[in-house]
Amino acid sequence: MRAVEISQYGAPEVLKAVVRPDLALPQPGSGEVLIRVRAAGVNRPDVLQRQGFYPVPPGGSDLPGLELAGEIIGGDLAHPDNFFSLEVGSRVCALVVGGAYAEYCIAPLAQCLPVPRGLSDVEAAGLPETFFTVWSNVFDRGRLGLDGRGKETLLVHGGSSGIGVTAIQLVTAMGHDVIVTVGSQEKANACKELGAVLAINYKTTDFVEEVKSFTSGKGVNVILDMVGGTYIGRDIHCLADDGRIVIIAHQGGKISEIDVGHVLRRRLTITGSTLRARSVEFKGAIARSLRAYVWPLIEAKKIKPVIHEVFELEAAARAHELMESSQHIGKIVLTVN
Repeated sequence: MRAVEISQYGAPEVLKAVVRPDLALPQPGSGEVLIRVRAAGVNRPDVLQRQGFYPVPPGGSDLPGLELAGEIIGGDLAHPDNFFSLEVGSRVCALVVGGAYAEYCIAPLAQCLPVPRGLSDVEAAGLPETFFTVWSNVFDRGRLGLDGRGKETLLVHGGSSGIGVTAIQLVTAMGHDVIVTVGSQEKANACKELGAVLAINYKTTDFVEEVKSFTSGKGVNVILDMVGGTYIGRDIHCLADDGRIVIIAHQGGKISEIDVGHVLRRRLTITGSTLRARSVEFKGAIARSLRAYVWPLIEAKKIKPVIHEVFELEAAARAHELMESSQHIGKIVLTVN
């Protein structure tokens, strides 16, 4: 099979297109299926893995790639985890622990979802990583209500990222308001078109003051933070009483000073998570929630995949260069023809 390997840790050019022999094809085990990959999403954790900062969990593929779309060609379809009655030939998108940068990839059945009606493979490949992440962290950990129950406001740092454009659309569709921070006017405009009520250019404006002004001093209820570092201390001053900060990455650093007095007096919650190492059972529960609550919104075109650029599999290094430039708005996808 054709695949892209990390030849050594380093810059994008260490990604090498290879052909692995038939004996190296992945073999599905109990509760797993083999998928003929048609498209694979590119995500920030792929970059970290290439740089040597995001180790593969035990038993995972050495190949990068955390999400894909394609057709099931075999596997343990009689397993109880076949929640959506999938079969050989079913078009699916799936969250995986690695291996999506290839013609064939193994996925746990519990983490496979039918491709929403009307979507292409490229569009479907951009769904799993961001939708699993947003659902788990905003609605589960962040306790944002479903279907507009107790309308609240979410602040997302990195509003034009794959996570950001997903959060804007999903949270808005659920009846809440979304504020984002971005690095340019172009990105601000794109986020507002997707439904953000306010887009703050963090390069020219103090986002803390903007949030306070926009909310008349009340603050936001939930913050989805993928920056970390000094942002956490500033986030606290953006929160309303009983507010929640959910940290999903630390691109700005691991260390932050916070005003503990604010946390105590205003009953604030600071939490965080990573998804890759969580159990199949945990991810399967998210998949079922997405199928029940989110897939109907996608099929009704109330939420749309935002694809910035598509590259051939062999051009994965160029895709990583674009990811690292942060010039994209939405998802970057590889096609595997």
